[in-house]
Amino acid sequence: MATDAPPPSKEQHKLPSPEEFTEVQESAEFGELRRSYRSFAFPLTVAFIAWYLLYVLLSNYAGGLMGTKLFGNINVAFVLGVAQFVTTFLIAWWYSKHAAAKLDPKAEAIKSRMEGGA
Repeated sequence: MATDAPPPSKEQHKLPSPEEFTEVQESAEFGELRRSYRSFAFPLTVAFIAWYLLYVLLSNYAGGLMGTKLFGNINVAFVLGVAQFVTTFLIAWWYSKHAAAKLDPKAEAIKSRMEGGA
C-alpha cells in the first residue's frame, strides 16, 4: 500500500525540552501564527453557524417562504439546502488557500527551529 508520506529520516532530530516549548509558545512569532489562524477561523465559523441556523429556522418557521417554487419542482428550501453544501466546500477551499499562504510557512519556520534545523 503506497502512501504520500516520505520515508523516515535517518538523521536524529533534537527533541525540544518543555522549557523550549513554553518559550516558543510565549514568542511573538507564535502569537502572530495564532492570531492569523483565529482571525480567519473564528469569524468564518460564527458566520457559517449563523447561516446554518438561519436555514434551520426558516425551514421550521417559514414554511410558506421555503415552499415557494422558483422553477419546476425546485423551491427555496432546496436551493438553500444545496447552498449549505456549496458554502461548506467553499470555506474548506478558502481555508486551505489561507493556510498554505499564511499559516504553513510560519508553522514550518517554528517547527524547523524547534527541531534544530535553523
